[in-house]
Amino acid sequence: MNRSLSVRSKKASSGVSEKQPSKHRFTMASLRGTQQPELSKKLYKIIKTENHVIGAHESAAREQVSVARQLSEWGEATEDETISEVSDKLGVLMAEIAEQEDLYAQALEDYRGVLKQIRNTESSVQPSRDHKAKISDEIAKLKYKEPQSTKIVQLEQELVRAEAQSLVAEAQLTNITRQKFKEAYDQYFAATIERAEKQTILAKHARRLINLVDDTPIVPGDAHPPFAGAEESRQVLNDAEDDLRNYQLHVEPITSNAGNLGVGAMPGAPVGGASLQQTAQYANTVGTSEDGGYAESSVQGTDVGSQPPYPVSESERLEQQQADEMKATQQQPVSFQHVA
Repeated sequence: MNRSLSVRSKKASSGVSEKQPSKHRFTMASLRGTQQPELSKKLYKIIKTENHVIGAHESAAREQVSVARQLSEWGEATEDETISEVSDKLGVLMAEIAEQEDLYAQALEDYRGVLKQIRNTESSVQPSRDHKAKISDEIAKLKYKEPQSTKIVQLEQELVRAEAQSLVAEAQLTNITRQKFKEAYDQYFAATIERAEKQTILAKHARRLINLVDDTPIVPGDAHPPFAGAEESRQVLNDAEDDLRNYQLHVEPITSNAGNLGVGAMPGAPVGGASLQQTAQYANTVGTSEDGGYAESSVQGTDVGSQPPYPVSESERLEQQQADEMKATQQQPVSFQHVA
């Protein structure tokens, strides 16, 4: 808590707080919605809407600071010593509540960044789906128009490769989606809990300040006794500051088993049979082109290795498993960072 004993010393000469520009401005990225691949459009809308939510939280924080200053200025203008002192201290706590709102908006921006990783993966998988669908359509057209065409065989071989590559791409998408989904909403709800708990702390201390106001009615000609709670009101701010300083977030941890993901968001060590990486290698070798060359995998970040897609001897399998395990140990484990 960046504590101050008064918000009046920060007021603008006009009595109105200066507006800070939003951190979220219009950019060319705002025009990309209609250009998103079909697979990533829904998540793109979520990310876009969350951007508006963040802007609303930032705007609410700015307006709340303005209200805090106006409350303090009004209290001073009443020429009532009690109201003047209490309203000023309330303004300090209300400004701190607004600060927590702004910190929450920053945490939401981090959570959006994790969702973008899923969206980008969805965008990269869409071409694989489109390619497979295009080949299937071409085969269907040829079988209808030219059933004896030799090109059908070539297209069927290409379809086998495309389907194998698609298997790898879809597995990557599933792995990234599940891992980043957990990470994103771990951050989201941890930040939500922290914001709520800190604002609750501040609100409870604010209620202590309200109790310092003596609202005993008086008759004309009488006056309320001088305000005797100045020291106690300062102590309320000290207590609020101490509580925020000593605050620790306690939430149920979100576990993750994604730390063993290898290159290309694949499991680091295959367990029996042909792995997805072997499947990708098979996609590159089955069905050669007319000039004898082999097609290359179009899935970005896929480490296909050199393993055959068929069962191998026990010694070869153990050697390959050890190599994959060594590669997996080099990957950094995933750890979710809560908002501090």
